[in-house]
Amino acid sequence: MHLYANPARFLRIAKWLTPLLLVSGLLVTGVALLWGFYNVPPDRLMGDTVRILFVHVPAAWLGMGGWTAIAIASLVELVWRHPLAAIAARAAAVPGAVFTFICLVTGSIWGRPTWGTWWVWDGRLTSMLVLLFLYFGYIALSGSLAREGQSSRIAAIFGLVGAINVPIINRSVVWWNSLHQPPSITTGGSSIDGVFLTPLLIAVLGFSLLFGGVVLARMRTILAEVQAEARLRRKAQKAEFTTEGATA
Repeated sequence: MHLYANPARFLRIAKWLTPLLLVSGLLVTGVALLWGFYNVPPDRLMGDTVRILFVHVPAAWLGMGGWTAIAIASLVELVWRHPLAAIAARAAAVPGAVFTFICLVTGSIWGRPTWGTWWVWDGRLTSMLVLLFLYFGYIALSGSLAREGQSSRIAAIFGLVGAINVPIINRSVVWWNSLHQPPSITTGGSSIDGVFLTPLLIAVLGFSLLFGGVVLARMRTILAEVQAEARLRRKAQKAEFTTEGATA
């Protein structure tokens, strides 16, 4: 884990890995969406609206996966004091929030013709909305701490506490009866027909590659900002020391 703790070593790897993930993610996602939108037949009950599945499910997966990444990075920061863990958590927050928002929007669009309403306050939708608010809170908190030069441990604790919501989202359709359908993919198998399942899994892979590429790109940007601020701080301290010496 500490092999990549050195920022210079990390940047060397991220420099070629970032475009690789982004390009491969775009290609895989494009193939999956074209397959799902044009080559998959309409569902017997939902008709063509079922095609939202190929965006909604990957977005939901990455919304929860983004906060899981924040929680893991927060744990690594608190326990092992990994120098890049806080940066990784901050980098995962914005794309995680974006995918959570996409999940909620596509879910509402899908729910209108399926359920006859844009929104219901059931366990799955409500806990997913809570996740979006948690993202907003984490982004604001971590950004404020970074600007003020304070320790990121408070944000790390928030990241761990917020992770309680992830299993709630996952099990909400089992714990509470609602309009939302029960889990379609479990460890015991899948209730999704293969004609839908294959492009769906490819879409999940493509979106995941994009997510990884965006996180690495944001880590590089945040790390560059931190290094630039450190250089400016050193220059300011040096100038202050020089001025004090000249005055003395």
